[in-house]
Amino acid sequence: MPSTAKGEHVRKLPAGRKALLLAQVNNVGEVTVAALAETFGVSIDTIRRDLDSLDHDGLLIRTHGGAISMHAGQFTDRDVDFRLKINHDEKQSIARAARTLIKDGSVLLMNAGTTTLALAQRLQDARDLTIATNNLLIPQTVAHSCLKDLYLFGGSVRYLTQSTTGPVALHLADTTGPTEVHADLAFIAVGAVSATHGYSTTNAGEATMMRSMMEKSDQVAVLADSSKLDRTLFSRVSDLSAADYLITNAPPSEELQQALTEVGTTLIISD
Repeated sequence: MPSTAKGEHVRKLPAGRKALLLAQVNNVGEVTVAALAETFGVSIDTIRRDLDSLDHDGLLIRTHGGAISMHAGQFTDRDVDFRLKINHDEKQSIARAARTLIKDGSVLLMNAGTTTLALAQRLQDARDLTIATNNLLIPQTVAHSCLKDLYLFGGSVRYLTQSTTGPVALHLADTTGPTEVHADLAFIAVGAVSATHGYSTTNAGEATMMRSMMEKSDQVAVLADSSKLDRTLFSRVSDLSAADYLITNAPPSEELQQALTEVGTTLIISD
């Protein structure tokens, strides 16, 4: 890793410099273009080109004025634009596997999350679906041709995640009170999965909604890419047993696999 002492610069050929630059970003978590230019003794334009190249290769997240490690914000509350760039291919793979569980005419609950959004993008060939969600991006993403009905759960809006948090019930114009819902299948994207602590996420309000969606569905499929396995976050959603399926992109640890087997949760590893 390059020295960061003031006035001490590291001069390398471009490929070597980019490798050291990436190591610096991963070590620190979040950096600025100006700080990197001083550290490496090159121009700001050079650093910008290096960061653009590393972002293009999917090795870091380019931000205004700098960059963030791909791993720095996975387990904290980050905005949708940031999360859309993290593990994009893995989420698409999980979405393909999740799509195979959906039959035409199904009633689905889908929570907020970029993995459920990836699933919504893959429903073009489905028909007659009823979807209820707190994900504000799904209405503009899902193909209208696949829908019978689409509902948004109300509540307070979280601009950070483009979602709502509130009761899992519908307040319709022609009813005097909330309308309870029931679904064939709930797709729940979680922030972390642990053999001992079950499913968890970063926000208490969202955890409550996830748990309620699980309870109101005949079957539950949890979606979590491999970076979220064997982790625990602030707000617990449920035990592992609350899900019929865990869909991920790589084999979990032996401990987690055994825990899933013991509670009867089917593990699906996407291609």
